[in-house]
Amino acid sequence: MERAFQTALWLLQPEVVFILGDVFDEGKWSSSQAWADDVGRFWKIFRHPPHVQLRAVAGNHDIGFHYQMNTYKIKRFEKVFNPERLFSWKGINFCVPGTQLPADSTGGPWLISCPCLSFVMVNSVALEGDGCDICSGAEAELLEISHRLNCSREQEHRPQECGDRQRLPASAPILLQHFPLYRRNDANCSGEDAAPPDEKYTPFKERYDALSQEASRKLLWWLRPRLVLSGHTHSACEVLHGAGVLEVSVPSFSWRNRNNPSFIMGSVTPTEYALAKCYLPCEDTVLTTYCTAAGGLVLLTLGHAGLVASPFHFGWNMLRKFKTTPDTSLEPLSFSHSSFTMRPWSRTAIVKARRSTGIFLE
Repeated sequence: MERAFQTALWLLQPEVVFILGDVFDEGKWSSSQAWADDVGRFWKIFRHPPHVQLRAVAGNHDIGFHYQMNTYKIKRFEKVFNPERLFSWKGINFCVPGTQLPADSTGGPWLISCPCLSFVMVNSVALEGDGCDICSGAEAELLEISHRLNCSREQEHRPQECGDRQRLPASAPILLQHFPLYRRNDANCSGEDAAPPDEKYTPFKERYDALSQEASRKLLWWLRPRLVLSGHTHSACEVLHGAGVLEVSVPSFSWRNRNNPSFIMGSVTPTEYALAKCYLPCEDTVLTTYCTAAGGLVLLTLGHAGLVASPFHFGWNMLRKFKTTPDTSLEPLSFSHSSFTMRPWSRTAIVKARRSTGIFLE
């Protein structure tokens, strides 16, 4: 992952990197020391220059599923990553986002100035819908974001309740979350990095494999996104929701979860977007290459030290031994057409026969 990420930074020159949850495998039960160690390892692998932003949403491995998460785990995660639920980004290759300003005095979502593109980052683990304190707070934040987005869409006739709040981009936002929106299964997913055939028709469990139908409807209604990017399933999938809203499930970036990990490269403007998939080397290909190279290196080292003969000398010595060692039991036999009797040929006759026919048998 480290080499792939650093290569992608060097080649693609991104301005922002999104991680769609499950940053830490054991974050849901890590001790303080284990968490600190994992965070240090993460920043070593995903180090990046100051002008590149790195944003992450919480996944079930980071804070646990609904019955495991608590305020402490969420705050611990948000201390490592910026806690914005909503931020705007001015552009492609011509603006570095400005300072962070609180959206309002109520301590609501944070916003990055220079509005041109909007991204909404959702803690999908908190969309259980059971009215718990964390879930209620998450829904309240989303309702506030929805209100601000709707006010910004009204360019000419702003409702009175919108007041003088800072406007967001008028274009529809991009929704980023860990759990995918509700779908029955991966039966309609295709591609070389889709779920294997024996898993495609396994029904998805709501609030475990995907968001519930209710939560999915709320997100689409409140935010009206133009694109949804999600993770969690470790396999690729493209699904159309509602009035043609595309959701792309991004496969895993780690060999731990699949043999052919990948990531999505996106180019986004206020009105359009373009996505391309970038594959990492397959794990079995890399392991085979390493094993073959290591085996060849060992043979060359032993051959150089004289402990093992090179294959050429070994074959030549075997050939010479065969030629100089008589074995009467293997002498070739000749057929006499006149008498149909068999008699052994001499070695001189064999050599003459070879020279006359041009066929060499060993």
